[in-house]
Amino acid sequence: MFKFSIILCSLLALLCSPAVFAASGPLVLTASTTGYIALFVFIIAYLLVMLEEKIHLRKSKPVLVAAGIIWALIGWRYIQADMPTVTEDAFRHTLLEFAELMLFLLVAMTYINALEERRVFDALRSWMIRKGFSYQSLFWITGILSFFISPIADNLTTALLMCAVVMKVAEGDKKFINLCCINIVVAANAGGAFSPFGDITTLMVWQAGVLRFMEFLALFLPSVANYLIPAIIMSFFVEKRKPSAVFEDVELKRGAIRILCLFLLTIATAVAFHSILHLPPVLGMMTGLGYLQFFGFFLRVTLPGSLARKRAMAERAGDQERIKSLGQIVPFDVFNRVARAEWDTLLFFYGVVMCVGGLGFMGYLELMSNVLYTQWDATYANIALGLISAVIDNIPVMFAVLTMMPEMSHGHWLLITLTAGVGGSLLSIGSAAGVALMGQARGYYTFAGHLKWTPVIFLGYIASIAVHLWLNAGSFAEFGMAS
Repeated sequence: MFKFSIILCSLLALLCSPAVFAASGPLVLTASTTGYIALFVFIIAYLLVMLEEKIHLRKSKPVLVAAGIIWALIGWRYIQADMPTVTEDAFRHTLLEFAELMLFLLVAMTYINALEERRVFDALRSWMIRKGFSYQSLFWITGILSFFISPIADNLTTALLMCAVVMKVAEGDKKFINLCCINIVVAANAGGAFSPFGDITTLMVWQAGVLRFMEFLALFLPSVANYLIPAIIMSFFVEKRKPSAVFEDVELKRGAIRILCLFLLTIATAVAFHSILHLPPVLGMMTGLGYLQFFGFFLRVTLPGSLARKRAMAERAGDQERIKSLGQIVPFDVFNRVARAEWDTLLFFYGVVMCVGGLGFMGYLELMSNVLYTQWDATYANIALGLISAVIDNIPVMFAVLTMMPEMSHGHWLLITLTAGVGGSLLSIGSAAGVALMGQARGYYTFAGHLKWTPVIFLGYIASIAVHLWLNAGSFAEFGMAS
């Protein structure tokens, strides 16, 4: 929290400096009382977000209120200047940007919840437990799986899944669980950095048209470096013994594999719509939601026949427990999966986008852009923003950069995508994956426990940047938006 306060105070001092006063909108609000109040409201709201684990106030609440206050202040000033429609148009533009991302995320969350309900993740966890892996093997398997699953299922979902595995297998072993959770957070964030579907920030970059879908793959080896270096060092501190785990037999529910295939088809549809037809990816995702709805209808219609066949087989085998379990099966409902989406995250996302959009409309993002990308070299600016994202969540950092839209090469856009994605691994509060695991593994994975390994994680952060600067040196001369 001390570091967070220093950064916020430094940012406030920077924005209030007379040397950088300028405004991007019709009215100059950066040097006004209205602008100062808006900054203060945003800082207070974000302090409350950072204290979520302490005060048990959901992170969406303060930013929702802050967004309303900031835009109300803007609206009042523009009414006084007899320009009410200017504010309305600006707000609608920001809202449209959020709506596209929100619908995209909602479909992805619905598919993930459907796979969870069909017990796909439970089956994966059960398989790992049955194999009787050692602590060393479990450390590497959960890390590697986190790295390769997060590009598809996003870093938050992947981290929660792998944490559940570790908690189940190494129940009660506080030291190992803490070390494994750190490894999972680093791996999930690193894996999410080289895919548009791996993190909200990469999705934002892709939807903004800054990078093409395949261009994200240029970050694969830098992401590998970011994960492997701290993982190798931490692995030396993992005990060489086997856990005593409880075995669990998990049966996939009907349609599980087909839903997974539909999810992959949905991703392919979104990519095709964006890359071939030059339409927003959200259109492809919403089409994919239609795939799932049709399949849900098929599951409901064919459920009675499927149950009859399974009940007949169980009766012939005399399996009374199986007969009883078949009687508890309920039809698959897509809208139940939609309802189980992480609405606090989506509303938090709305609040952050609206807050940053409002501050940008006042002119503050142009000030930041002038300082960071004019007075500083873009490489140093992007590295610094990655470090800041470890304290102030990477969503507002990336949205601010995309709103500023500084003129940068593809190499620099790849760099900010990388640093904003993996910079959050430096602290447990720096990413959604870390915050979620602090709740799931409460008492085992803590802020202090993660902080002890921050220097090791920082080595991976520096290494990933060095690998990117070396491998993708040619892309730093390429300017322009992705077509």
